Amino acid sequence: MKSNNNNSHSKEEDLKQQETSPTNSHITTLDSRFNQTLRNVQGLLKGRSFPGKVLITRRSDPPDGAILGSPGVSRSPSEIDSPPDKHMDDPTEDQVHINKPNASTSGNKLKPSMPNVEDGSKEAPRFVMGARATDTARLMKFTKVLGGTTVILDKLRELAWSGVPPYLRPNVWRLLLGYAPPNSDRREGVLRRKRIEYFDCVAQYYDISDNERTDEEITMLRQIAVDCPRTVPDVTFFQQAAVQKSLERVLYTWAIRHPASGYVQGINDLATPFLVVFLSEHLEGSIDNWSIADLDPAKISDVEADCYWCLSKLLDGMQDHYTFAQPGIQRLVFKLKELVRRIDEPVAKHIDEQGLEFLQFAFRWFNCLLIREIPFHLVTRLWDTYLAEGDALPDFLVYIFASFLLTWSDKLLKLDFQEMVMFLQHLPTNNWSHQELEMVLSRAFMWHTMFDSCPNHLAT
Repeated sequence: MKSNNNNSHSKEEDLKQQETSPTNSHITTLDSRFNQTLRNVQGLLKGRSFPGKVLITRRSDPPDGAILGSPGVSRSPSEIDSPPDKHMDDPTEDQVHINKPNASTSGNKLKPSMPNVEDGSKEAPRFVMGARATDTARLMKFTKVLGGTTVILDKLRELAWSGVPPYLRPNVWRLLLGYAPPNSDRREGVLRRKRIEYFDCVAQYYDISDNERTDEEITMLRQIAVDCPRTVPDVTFFQQAAVQKSLERVLYTWAIRHPASGYVQGINDLATPFLVVFLSEHLEGSIDNWSIADLDPAKISDVEADCYWCLSKLLDGMQDHYTFAQPGIQRLVFKLKELVRRIDEPVAKHIDEQGLEFLQFAFRWFNCLLIREIPFHLVTRLWDTYLAEGDALPDFLVYIFASFLLTWSDKLLKLDFQEMVMFLQHLPTNNWSHQELEMVLSRAFMWHTMFDSCPNHLAT
């Protein structure tokens, strides 16, 4: 009897040691974004069914050999042997596995059912996923990460991927892009110096007469001046002359300092989220009621400088998207086509049979990062995820855009060439809310987890 008690006590001690060991601490923190994604998808799809092979369910153990990692986070061989950390949320047993009725894994075809976003779902979820960004617990986590002497960027990326509270967004974006240093003691001085550097560039390149410019520079400036009034035309704020002038200075200065690409149409769209986010530090209420004339010129100059540097940081990771012939975009469009073929072969086959090239509709998506495809009030939320991806963003865009396209998979199968062209040029996203956007990101994350570490799945 005493021996049994000792054995029981010994087992309890072993369990405690396992729970407190670094390895098990590592295990109990299984990739927060993946588990949060699955909970979100389960909530949205409650009452729906997947006619295809992907089944979302609860398992006590992950599938054999499946390592569920976060997109954009590379892992060492030692990390691959053990489950990744979960820094944000409570542990959960939600996992994804492949349902294999009467077929081997290699024979399965992935064809998930997409919610009919265009018609609107009558099965309204009991929560709004966009609200995660303002959840009290998340606010506390952001406050803790940002409050340290040195911000740990990996932790900040984990949090920001699922959305950043609006009032924290300016500081978080500066940090994620590497414009503001993680060390809080250096931050103010670095920002002051970088802003002064921008002012000097404006004085050197923009505030001069055309007599001091080359013919190419004059042509480029005129093109920018034409494009600025066309930027986000459905948002009245961007029709203010002073706003367009700020955009013009930022874009021209960037183009002069990046001669390998110069100015390319579409870059004007990429500056707009930065302008809105950094202006939000000084203007309150709805963007529809903003007037840049209410701001002190010094504050406008600081906002411009921040826009310039953050745009530069963003484009540094995708410069071949905007060089001659834009080879970076062409490469990603090809990857998008292959990914859609793997995920939803009937749609890919139908698009091909109708003679529609992916480049005809997806080029604008990559060129403007979906800014022209979704309501502008959702753009900053989408860009939280973009910026959290860091250097991995270009490749992850492929998964986001595949998820975006396949939102309308059933609809696309019914359209001929001309109808598809018109449909994809005017997608029915005007009434989208955070719910639809989060669904797109959730699917993108799951597909990235499934396919990114298995490139052979995407081979022809």
